[in-house]
Amino acid sequence: MPRAFQNRFSTQYRCYSVSMLAGPNDRSDVEKGGKIIMPPSALDQLSRLNITYPMLFKLTNKNSDRMTHCGVLEFVADEGICYLPHWMMQNLLLEEGGLVQVESVNLMVATYSKFQPQSPDFLDITNPKAVLENALRNFACLTTGDVIAINYNEKIYELRVMETKPDKAVSIIECDMNVDFDAPLGYKEPERRPQHHEEPTVREEGDPSSYADMDMGFRAFTGSGNRLDGKKKGIEPSPAPIDPSDIKRGIPNYDYKVGRITFIRNSKPQPKKIIDDDDAMNRFIAFSGEGQSLRKKGRKP
Repeated sequence: MPRAFQNRFSTQYRCYSVSMLAGPNDRSDVEKGGKIIMPPSALDQLSRLNITYPMLFKLTNKNSDRMTHCGVLEFVADEGICYLPHWMMQNLLLEEGGLVQVESVNLMVATYSKFQPQSPDFLDITNPKAVLENALRNFACLTTGDVIAINYNEKIYELRVMETKPDKAVSIIECDMNVDFDAPLGYKEPERRPQHHEEPTVREEGDPSSYADMDMGFRAFTGSGNRLDGKKKGIEPSPAPIDPSDIKRGIPNYDYKVGRITFIRNSKPQPKKIIDDDDAMNRFIAFSGEGQSLRKKGRKP
């Protein structure tokens, strides 16, 4: 039977996992949180005591000296029995039907907590803080050292509670808590290969004589044309390919100063094109022939 010492609830129950709970309804939701199911007699005893709400409890396995904290979800269990989430039984090292001591406690409100994922798979979650915040809505308190389990996308992720403030056991109901993460268990930092920066080298210019074997390629419209009247028109010969050996390399301006612009012009004037008289005569001149009239002009008296 439950006993009250100085307005404190304390009793022992035989604990079972939620899967052992009899009833037509599926109670898998209990596995997703940190609350237990207690018998109706516990509610009757708690209502007579000056218990601070929300109701929080300390669970202790005296055989293994392990303890944790939890809230209560319902009072529908059989007398002398309580039902715990599977992850909570693992923390307490309890087997089905083992004895657990249940005591009512008052916990301080959490301000900070740090978690360590137990698998690198937790890094696959896009927004882990939002996922954890949503999962912690089913919890009432946290205890440093516990390994809690959260369900996301039909997969269970385990996280160890590394640190809680302001105490080792805190209440997370209606609190403003900062959350931090440690590196997942078994996580290895990717190896960073050192980047070798090659020093820029001065580009060596080849010998112009080596361009002699260069293929100039196809040159369009290099042939000569014919006129319908048979006359020839002065046609400039197509330029011969430039011999690479004749290419003169430019000399850099060693006196260059920043902010000064120098316009370099060709120092050699281009020779004017000399036209021979014979070529000028042979050039076609439009409308230069003599005209003839069909009617002869009469002489004036």
